[in-house]
Amino acid sequence: MHNAGRGHPFRGIPGLDRSPVSVSMPMPADLRGRRVTVMGLGAFGGGIGAVQFLVREGAIVTVTDLRPADQLAKALATIAETPPDRLRLGEHRAVDFENADLVVVSPAVPKESPWLARARAAQVPLSSEMNLFWERNLGKTACVTGSNGKSTTTALLHALLCGARSACAGRCWLGGNIGHSLLPKVSEISPADWVVLELSSFQLEDLAPLRPNPHVAVVTNFSPNHLDRHGCLAAYRAAKQNLLNWQTPDRLAVLNSDDPDVSAWSTQARRLGFGLRDTGAEGLYCHESDAPPQLAVFRFGSQETVLPLPGWLFLPGVHNLQNALAAGAAALALGAVPGEVEVAVRGFRGLPHRLELVAETAGRSFYNDSKATTPEAALLALRAFERPVVLLAGGYDKQIDLAALVDEIVSRGPHRVRAVALLGETGPRLERLLDARDPPRAISRRLFAEFAPAFDWAAEQSREGDVVLLSPGCASYDWFENYEERGERFGAQARSWRPPIGER
Repeated sequence: MHNAGRGHPFRGIPGLDRSPVSVSMPMPADLRGRRVTVMGLGAFGGGIGAVQFLVREGAIVTVTDLRPADQLAKALATIAETPPDRLRLGEHRAVDFENADLVVVSPAVPKESPWLARARAAQVPLSSEMNLFWERNLGKTACVTGSNGKSTTTALLHALLCGARSACAGRCWLGGNIGHSLLPKVSEISPADWVVLELSSFQLEDLAPLRPNPHVAVVTNFSPNHLDRHGCLAAYRAAKQNLLNWQTPDRLAVLNSDDPDVSAWSTQARRLGFGLRDTGAEGLYCHESDAPPQLAVFRFGSQETVLPLPGWLFLPGVHNLQNALAAGAAALALGAVPGEVEVAVRGFRGLPHRLELVAETAGRSFYNDSKATTPEAALLALRAFERPVVLLAGGYDKQIDLAALVDEIVSRGPHRVRAVALLGETGPRLERLLDARDPPRAISRRLFAEFAPAFDWAAEQSREGDVVLLSPGCASYDWFENYEERGERFGAQARSWRPPIGER
């Protein structure tokens, strides 16, 4: 596999070269003294967790990241107690990829990276933080994926299992794409524990060589996303379906019955549905005669239970009800009782950057929905409000269709969408679509080159009783480090904003 004279330490491990990023790995004892390059510290803990784990396992660790130290100050402070042997910041060097025994890659790194090509040419095995964790985890896994609602559903399912002693005899852990690396703590996880993971399409693409067989797989929904990375919708769908492809009949698959794409996905696992319409199958559904829904029904084997819905959710929007149904279906199937589910759902206050109320000033409510990085997520955010909305939309261009979002804006009309501040790379495209669908410009809009004046203008367009909503429908990488930075900027400006003097 490698240069014959080096006696590569991972020679003979099955599956090492089947994937351009992820491969099977030896157990931790084999890492001591091995040269491991970590490519990218990552924005949400994966690279950091890998460094902490590898250093404690005795590996000789090199961290290489194209960003300079000042942009990585927070991450570097986090790994100060487990410092790598070498930090290569602001650049990559071939030696770190060609002479390593293993390269651990952030999921965000493009597979066609020339640095990964160098590692592959030198027959250096590649892995990821999630793959390292998956191979070592002894706990039961409940994994959530989908195009929208993953983080909220993951966090809610974790809260449900933590509060349901009838379903979880051990501890409950939360990790994955939600921002918490569990790799440094993997040795603490026992077979009695539940590990709740949010998994992105990038992570699932990498996990495929390991043929993942989660105890519970939850798919929230499916719509076009990350086409700049996957190339086409079919490839993106295939990456998501890796969560189901190797499940066995003793496992559970919880699928959105309201989504015709997801409900058609195949799995060998026992299927449960969830949705706003009762299909009569196993799962958790709103009672279809209710509008708005007052009751839900849960079916599992011979069990049929009716649950009251009013007051379930602090979070606005039908999509958050669907998230709750998804998490509730999984928890109930695992043995949680309805009372435990109701208590946990009622107490759930959501996550930062997901329809998060960050300020209320002069009768305006400012909502940070920066995590809405797809048009479908922004569309659902708009539908969550009956009050007039001033929207901030646009961002990094992932080459996905924005027409549905624009259609929703225009169909709601100027009495419900008062104005739109257009941001980032997709701002001009959104403006063209709006001009084509709303030529009289009944809905006020303006294109901006910076965030601060966009916020100021949006706030100025609002009136008492309105919602000022950051729900971009696009990623953040054009103007910001990540969606968190974007949301924090919005929150800071919202908290400091004051209305015109005449309104005070």
